[in-house]
Amino acid sequence: MIMIKNRRKFLIFIPILIIMIISLLTMYNSKYISHIYYNHFYKQLIWYILFFLIVIFFPKLKNIYKYSFIIYIFNITLLILVLFIGKEINGAKAWFSFKGLSIQPSELMKISYSLYLVNIINKYKRKNILKELLFLFKVLIIFLIPSILIFLEPDTGAIIFLLIITISMLILSDIRKLWFILIFLIISLSLGVFFYLFYFKQDLLIDLIGTSFFYRMDRIINIKNNMQLENALIAIGNGNIKGLGLNNAAIYIPEAATDFAFAVCVSSFGFIGALILLINYFIIDCFFLYIIYKSINKTTRLITSSFISVFIFSQIYNICMNIGLLPIMGIPLPLLSYGGSSLIVNGIYIGIILKSNNI
Repeated sequence: MIMIKNRRKFLIFIPILIIMIISLLTMYNSKYISHIYYNHFYKQLIWYILFFLIVIFFPKLKNIYKYSFIIYIFNITLLILVLFIGKEINGAKAWFSFKGLSIQPSELMKISYSLYLVNIINKYKRKNILKELLFLFKVLIIFLIPSILIFLEPDTGAIIFLLIITISMLILSDIRKLWFILIFLIISLSLGVFFYLFYFKQDLLIDLIGTSFFYRMDRIINIKNNMQLENALIAIGNGNIKGLGLNNAAIYIPEAATDFAFAVCVSSFGFIGALILLINYFIIDCFFLYIIYKSINKTTRLITSSFISVFIFSQIYNICMNIGLLPIMGIPLPLLSYGGSSLIVNGIYIGIILKSNNI
């Protein structure tokens, strides 16, 4: 069992604090880049305070996995309610708003889904192929229920997160590795058919998936001639080595505090600031990968793998999205981009991991 002394485990707060400072400065400068009459500085500060309170004072909940099904059902209820009474932002009905503060149930679903999936996998013992198929079918059902509800919001990024969590946990489970080859082939074939229809048989694809979903995918896939991306690239280029500093804006970026916070960071603090940011992300990534590598406790490995897989994927995707290498989706840069729901979920993840098994 991995044992990290209390003093050592809290060293992880150093890179988190550095990213927090960069984030708050980025939030302050985002108002000059997005031309809004308020900034996200104070709200982000409140969310960071809650984040640290959750991580530091998170209790040792030995029975949290026992009640994971109840937590999962509660979150499913929230996903249903948000479709009817949620606040619509940028065409997506995905938030509950309370006096200026917003909560996103699809973000909370990451932790709810992870806890329930850990419980399911822990109970599974490899038997015959039929039992294994039934197990995978059960996993598929608990994945599809929230995914369909999130799809209706719509929030494509959150569905990708659930898929990544599922794959990362199944890799550490006892199922035969042959299933991963089959899953890979099914996903590859599905994507191949989709892109063939998208580029060569668009009328047929529209008949199959509907106009609304087709144009949603068209906006994601076609990243050329996108004003946000073009402006983000200009902002990054103008950052140079040291950046433009605070109270300065290279160019207007609509989603400066959220999806394109990395572009604002580079514009404000240059490539030196970006390097400092990336080094601190690397330290956090290595810390949690070390826990997965050293821990012999299956539960700790599973919950840590679900967190770090999403955490690393978000870093890679958001940064590549900001520099035009990947399509634009609502995937924020964790700990840097504005968002209370994301910070709370990451705080719960880290709190559970650090308080598990004397870590």
